[in-house]
Amino acid sequence: MEDLLVVGGLGVDVRVRVPALPLPAADSHTVEPIELRIGNTGAGVALAGRALGLRVRVVDTLGADPAGDLVRAALTRAGVPAVLAQDRGGTRRSVNLVDPGGRRTSLYDPRPWRGDPPFSPSQIAELVRGVRHVHLSIMDWAVPLLPAVRAALPAGMSLSTDLHDWDGTNPYHRPFAEVADLVLVSGVRLAERAAALAGTLAPRTVVVTRGADGADLYPGDGTRAPVPPAAAPGPVVDSNGAGDAFAAGLIAGRLRGEPLPEAARYAARVAAAACAHDGMEYPPGLLPAG
Repeated sequence: MEDLLVVGGLGVDVRVRVPALPLPAADSHTVEPIELRIGNTGAGVALAGRALGLRVRVVDTLGADPAGDLVRAALTRAGVPAVLAQDRGGTRRSVNLVDPGGRRTSLYDPRPWRGDPPFSPSQIAELVRGVRHVHLSIMDWAVPLLPAVRAALPAGMSLSTDLHDWDGTNPYHRPFAEVADLVLVSGVRLAERAAALAGTLAPRTVVVTRGADGADLYPGDGTRAPVPPAAAPGPVVDSNGAGDAFAAGLIAGRLRGEPLPEAARYAARVAAAACAHDGMEYPPGLLPAG
């Protein structure tokens, strides 16, 4: 049995180091070598989870293009098996602008899915039944399959999703929130509305991540527990993927049986360590084991 099934979220990142964010107005900037590598949220959770020792599988779509080949090769290097359908629209892409302090702005090209879902409900159900935890990326093709995912989840097994910078009102995110047991969301757009949003999602557990300021944990009982930030083991070079590493750390901690607050503190350490590495293919020993 695998520990973690990541549904969706594979793609490539074009990483560009820029002198500052926002980028100063100019016709051109000379930058460091521009890197093309595996990226996007599902890849971030899968690769961080694998680096933490979890047995991980991914199910998603990829294009029959060089970007898709790059993703397949990276998953193979990491030992992450994948169940893939071909996307005629091509592989998803992001351009990440990263400043000297490691902060980033991402420009995301989602390559919207056209037509029927790439997998049948029975195919998805078979994958779900063979794992200890399912993590949903908010892919458009997955929306019609969410009931099948939830119905196939064995008793006692849990389901998480990351809603990223949801504002709490965009209806696209709501089906993912409602099917999950554990909801991660960035606090960027929520401001003071985080507690109210968590209340509407109770009894689900909601984790509002706040980057270098840590996170807030809402266990679904009306209470809030702050999760302090952790120090990176070295200079911060790239914060891209830190939220995905946090999710992987939280899942790993919970699968080990850690109480939610302890798992969240561990996740903060994993996220901080990820910021000390350039990219999502983590070297052995970089992410803390526990």
